[in-house]
Amino acid sequence: MVATTDRDEFVRLTGPYRRELLAHCYRMLGSVDEAEDLVQETYLRAWRSYDGYEGRASLRTWLHRIATNTCLTALESRTRRPLPSGLGGPSGAPEEPLTAPATDVPWLQPLPDTLVDPATVVAARHSLRLALVAALQHLPARQRAVLILRDVLAWRAPEVASLLDTSTAAVKSSLQRARARLDEVAPDEDLVVEPESAADREVLGRYMAAFENADMEALLALLQDGVELEMPPNSEWFAGKKDVLRFLRARVHEKGGIRMLPTRANGQPAVVMYVRGADDALRAHSVQVLTVESGAVARITAFLDAELPGLFGMPAVLS
Repeated sequence: MVATTDRDEFVRLTGPYRRELLAHCYRMLGSVDEAEDLVQETYLRAWRSYDGYEGRASLRTWLHRIATNTCLTALESRTRRPLPSGLGGPSGAPEEPLTAPATDVPWLQPLPDTLVDPATVVAARHSLRLALVAALQHLPARQRAVLILRDVLAWRAPEVASLLDTSTAAVKSSLQRARARLDEVAPDEDLVVEPESAADREVLGRYMAAFENADMEALLALLQDGVELEMPPNSEWFAGKKDVLRFLRARVHEKGGIRMLPTRANGQPAVVMYVRGADDALRAHSVQVLTVESGAVARITAFLDAELPGLFGMPAVLS
């Protein structure tokens, strides 16, 4: 029987890595719910083998090894988590009703910044951004692991080879293929501003005010010409300022019908939207993650899930 003091030591030593491991599992899986489950599984596996930990690698490295293997096992029975823009071209009918949500697709989820260590958001923000996590889903699981371990966690190629039970040459080849694939599907983020910047906050404030005041002209001034709007679990998405405004104008009609609360997800500005119902109650409608470039909104990813705001510590109904 393991002594209580041993359990206390295990918790004390491994606890500080929990949020970092959550970010790691989220990059691998694209799901907060699954990442939290896999972090729990990682700690269970680590506790069971803690007596055999000899300190040859740092505790952080040891935990990441376990977490990576746990994720790879999970990915054997899972399909990739896309965004609508990863499944087909944009829709050309913004004023028409949306089709029924695609509930059979395991959609990508946003990651609340509050669940991740602030240092992780700042130091590795590009690896957490929504578009990049979506792009990672295009990679085979082991390629995904190689790229994250090498380019995000800065592991040496021999360390990755040891973890994956392969050769250093194979790791280098896999990394090259993974980078080439990301170059094809990942956006250029050179213009993305720093996290929590004044530009981020200013754009977010104007965005919220435009919706709350039903001011489509103010919103128009905020959008890039090539802005994209997607709304999982709906498979339709729209590209270009004209179509995005046509879609929103058909649905945002009066001042006071919408309330926005600011938050952050994936190191990006975000809002929780509440919509007023016939009973005058403001109910959670969506979590919207914004990609801001050069002081303008380049992408709106609106997750239409009334339960998702709870993950961000927001209520289901505003009083």
